[in-house]
Amino acid sequence: MSGGVVSSLGKGLTSASIAMLLEKRGIKVALLKLDPYLNVDPGTMNPFQHGEVYVTDDGAETDLDLGHYFRYTNSPLSRASNATSGQIYDTVIKRERRGDYLGKTVQVIPHITDEIKQRILHASKSDSGVQVVIVEIGGTVGDIESLPFFEAIRQFRYERPRDCINLHLTYVPFLTAAGEVKTKPTQHSVQILRGIGIIPDIILCRCDDSLDEDIKDKISLFCSVPKEAVIDEPNVKESIYEVPLMLNKQGLDEKICSLLDLPIGPIDLSDWKKMLTTLLNPKGKVVIGIVGKYLQHQDAYKSVFESLHHGALANNVDIEIRRFEAEKVLEHGCIDESLKGCDGYLVPGGFGERGWMGKIMTAKYCREKNIPYLGLCLGMQVMCVEFARHVLGLKDANTTEIDPQTTNPIISLLSEQKGVQDLGGTMRLGAYKCRLKEGSKARLAYGSDVISERHRHRFEFNNLYKERCEENGLNIAGHMEGANLCEIVEVENHPWMVGVQFHPEFKSKPTEPHPLFRDFIAAALKQQQQQQ
Repeated sequence: MSGGVVSSLGKGLTSASIAMLLEKRGIKVALLKLDPYLNVDPGTMNPFQHGEVYVTDDGAETDLDLGHYFRYTNSPLSRASNATSGQIYDTVIKRERRGDYLGKTVQVIPHITDEIKQRILHASKSDSGVQVVIVEIGGTVGDIESLPFFEAIRQFRYERPRDCINLHLTYVPFLTAAGEVKTKPTQHSVQILRGIGIIPDIILCRCDDSLDEDIKDKISLFCSVPKEAVIDEPNVKESIYEVPLMLNKQGLDEKICSLLDLPIGPIDLSDWKKMLTTLLNPKGKVVIGIVGKYLQHQDAYKSVFESLHHGALANNVDIEIRRFEAEKVLEHGCIDESLKGCDGYLVPGGFGERGWMGKIMTAKYCREKNIPYLGLCLGMQVMCVEFARHVLGLKDANTTEIDPQTTNPIISLLSEQKGVQDLGGTMRLGAYKCRLKEGSKARLAYGSDVISERHRHRFEFNNLYKERCEENGLNIAGHMEGANLCEIVEVENHPWMVGVQFHPEFKSKPTEPHPLFRDFIAAALKQQQQQQ
């Protein structure tokens, strides 16, 4: 899967939709995202640059498209599902330093391209029984940094002509001034691709509205692709979860099966259609405020936004998400005026001091006003520090991330983190088991004693304050299985105020909403009803 004309066309979402359709036909699919940047992973990149960092069970910090893969499919996701130019080059250079190339000149071709091909083969073995690997190439065809990936793909198909097809996602704009749909950008994009040596089998056309037949005829003629292989992908009206059904209606999944000589079995989309029917016919609306520091970038909290929609879906209501910049909520001097109007509030993860006090005061506002609150990672730490300051009376209580010299470090650095110098890939990452306390809201939500959730953090709740917190109403509702690390906190005698050290947003699907988001929205709806 390659992209042309402009970036952000939705290759990840389209790849996930195709994978879902193939799965519904009984075909086991693996997905691989190839990213052309030289960072080893997005873990050290600013969310304004790259959007959210998605984390897999095995602790890989990956591109946010893997979140789409998870939400749409049952594909195995791991370190094998994402590869960057940085990883590829790092692997090859380390081999050269060891002398693995026996004195040969190390070059982009064949050494870098061979490593890329190996990553594709590795993805195909990420789980038993994988029949199809969908490889998404990041960036846009014509980008200099993507050329090694395209060359590797060209070679891969040359070596396996019967087993590969190329899909090209391009943009077909409507020029308002001219009143016409223009195919020239698509023609040029395909020409660049053909110049590299890759001939697309299917062209997917992102567009404002469905394309007329004469436009498809033109694209087919000038791009040397059969007309039935020109698929339009117009903007969806209500939800991104409509995309798979739209592609299926045009026969894309059957076309792919035919080209790859795969059995075209029956397809059952009943659960997806049922989900969409519920989503498009809500019985009410809930208003949720997110207080964060990266809200100017729509993808910085991508999984959080989607999980909130899933929680609303589970409660058969629509959701309005209001964004509050954490550093600005105190500008008016009155937190009530800044935040009023929501049925519940969520403070997501993040790093650094900016907006810290705004988040603290949000937690205080929710605790004192009995408004539902969900804190994720840093949002849990915010909740603990606020409680220590305003309930325990520890005025200088803080996290050592913000104030290393605080005399009351409610949140402190993990002991194994104290000697760490490198920032990338060195946090507590990936899935850990958590044991839930009987009678807690978390235990009620999950319906299980032990759960598994994904982490991405350096700092932990300081157990020196555990007894004092619990005596005063901050319940430690979950701890890491086999260790004495706090994973979940809850405020007692509050309708619903829960903070978790992990990232539940990474494990929510539209057809399987995460229990914490489901119950958070349910609590917000109850709050709404009580206010009426």
